[in-house]
Parts: sequence; C-alpha cells; structure tokens
Amino acid sequence: MALQFREIIRNGRLDAIEVVGGASCALRIYTGAPPADVTQANSGTLLVTMNLPANWMADAASGQKALAGVWSGVASGGAGSTPGHFRVYNSQATMDGTTCIIQGTCAIGSGDLNANGTITAGQTVTVSAFTFTDANP
Repeated sequence: MALQFREIIRNGRLDAIEVVGGASCALRIYTGAPPADVTQANSGTLLVTMNLPANWMADAASGQKALAGVWSGVASGGAGSTPGHFRVYNSQATMDGTTCIIQGTCAIGSGDLNANGTITAGQTVTVSAFTFTDANP
C-alpha cells in the first residue's frame, strides 16, 4: 500500500512552496524543453518575465493550491514563439533571487502551464489559471 496523508498534511506541504520561495517570486516562460531539473542552467529563449504578486498562491485547500491575484507581464522576446517551459524563481533574501524552485512544461493548449497561443515581443501575457495538486495515490 502506498503512503496516504490527511488533507491537512497535503495542504501544509503545498503551502510550504510559497513559504520557501518567498513573496513576490518571478515566473519566466521560455521556448523549448525544460532543463533536466531545477538545478540546471536555463535553456531556450526567454519570452516573458512576470513579477508575481506578494501572495502569489492562494492558501491550499482540499489538497490543491491555485494562483492568487493576476499574473501578467510584457513579453520581451519572441516573434510568434511557441512557449515550451516555465520556471519560478525565488525571492527569499536567504537565497540569491535567481534560484529556480519550480519548473514545468508550457504549451499551447497543454502542459503544466497552459498557453492560449504563441508569444510575441511587446505582447501582454496573462496567466489565468494555475494549480498544484498534492493527491494521495
């Protein structure tokens, strides 16, 4: 039997993401496949950087944690470029502000972070839905 956790534990694990990352993290969307893991150097072309709100994720409930506020930024790169992955960078003073804490895929109509189309320099990009789930097996 796989380990199972009460909802309060699952919610606590999810809320720890924002505690460790700190307030006002940055979300960056790149072209191409993500690096092998979060400790690796960036890959692809940077398309957009979003400075996330101070409370960038809502409190976890029912084993899920969703974005809070509005996440948006103006694209700095790309000419009709297809997003391939995203990375979230910490803002903690105890870290260097450039440490990737989360990464995942980003694609048009699919991926961990779902884009609704290509990204072009000067375009405002907005994230309207993003959720982490900590589910029991």
